Amino acid sequence: MVVVRRGRERRWPPLARSGRPETSCSHTSFNYKFYRYQYLRPVAILYIALAIILAHVHAFEPDFVYPLENVTVAKGRDATFTCVVNNLGGYRVSGEATPARVAWIKADAKAILAIHEHVITNNGRLSVTHNDYNTWTLVIRNVKMEDRGVYMCQVNTDPMKMQTAFLEVVIPPDIIYEETSGDMMVPEGGSAKLICKARGYPKPKIVWRREDGREIIARNGTHGKMKATIVEGDMLSLTKVTRSEMGAYMCIASNGVPPSVSKRLKLQVHFHPLIQVPNQLVGAPLGTDVTLICNVEASPKAINYWQRENGEMIISNERYLMNENESSMYAVQMTLVIRKLHKADMGGYKCISKNSIGDAEGTIRLYEMELQKKTKSAHRVNSVEDTSGTDEINSTPNIEPPEESSKIHKNGRLYKGLQAGEHDLISSSTNGTAGTLRNRPWLRLPLALTILVVVFVRFRCHGMLSIGRS
Repeated sequence: MVVVRRGRERRWPPLARSGRPETSCSHTSFNYKFYRYQYLRPVAILYIALAIILAHVHAFEPDFVYPLENVTVAKGRDATFTCVVNNLGGYRVSGEATPARVAWIKADAKAILAIHEHVITNNGRLSVTHNDYNTWTLVIRNVKMEDRGVYMCQVNTDPMKMQTAFLEVVIPPDIIYEETSGDMMVPEGGSAKLICKARGYPKPKIVWRREDGREIIARNGTHGKMKATIVEGDMLSLTKVTRSEMGAYMCIASNGVPPSVSKRLKLQVHFHPLIQVPNQLVGAPLGTDVTLICNVEASPKAINYWQRENGEMIISNERYLMNENESSMYAVQMTLVIRKLHKADMGGYKCISKNSIGDAEGTIRLYEMELQKKTKSAHRVNSVEDTSGTDEINSTPNIEPPEESSKIHKNGRLYKGLQAGEHDLISSSTNGTAGTLRNRPWLRLPLALTILVVVFVRFRCHGMLSIGRS
């Protein structure tokens, strides 16, 4: 075997044939061996002392690895505390031969719950587990409010070591139905107080909303009128209530512990019926369909029907179709459809609404509407015939005096008492140019002016001849 020291190679003393070192060495060789290993003694002693110190400090002194964490749990659930301790097995309590132990203590009640793996308290909901290494676990099943408090994981060292954590027990909110309002009915203009109570831990916060998302109109005396989509507080005060405030209100209770709870309260506002008629006068031609409309507001719900003006109630059949469409909790649109109008259907109709508070009615008058007549229909027909066959129209002209007199009206003058010759002149002139006028309407005005001039000249000439004869 070769030993390297200070860069030079040295060998062990030669062995005898028996396998042992030769004993026939001198005193000098003995001293050499002694001094060869003498320097190792201080180093060995130092290492042994250091090992003893480290073993005493680290191997035998228990130490917490993680802090004990606070736990928040809902009532009825399970809570768990975990305590991790190292170097517990080799430690001996001074003056005792037994090793150190881990204990669980309810600090605020100063009650020992468990020692190591044994439960001391008389509580079947508690249990302790150990993983045979360094972890101790305290489990509390079906937690109750009295379990709330400070819990301690303690090691019986000298001095004692311990760490604490808090168990918070929370309770989800719950509506107290015995102290909460139900559905309410108030007259329009009256007041209503809606109350909602809830229990839980921490104390629940209560807010109010309208189910339809509309604003809540709260009138709180000193603060006056206030509009908001959310109102806080366990009481909602409504004064001078109007029909627009009618509906469902939601009371919602929450405290940060799920789930939140709510209750639906329905506010009913009572008032007598009100009828609005969009069109009080309706016209339609015979043989067509017509619809009569009345808008009704009433609460509580009203009985709605139609009548003729003579008091005869209208019954739904193949000619009379009645319908009601709700637009809100209190608003209804009444419609009456009359099919294939007859002469006897003309006249007055009444829409009537009645509830427990009062009644109202609206009146609609139905009249016959005549189709507008076209005054120039004959002229348009003649124009069409003229484009298809002008020879036939020119050969048989047919112009009536009323039509001609209307032309004179359009020219701005009206002449009466024309002589026979003058009438013949107008007739002959018109007969000769009938086809031309039909084909060229723009020639009518110049022709009419020409005729007027001719008549005027003849009238003057006739007068002068009469004077000469006399």
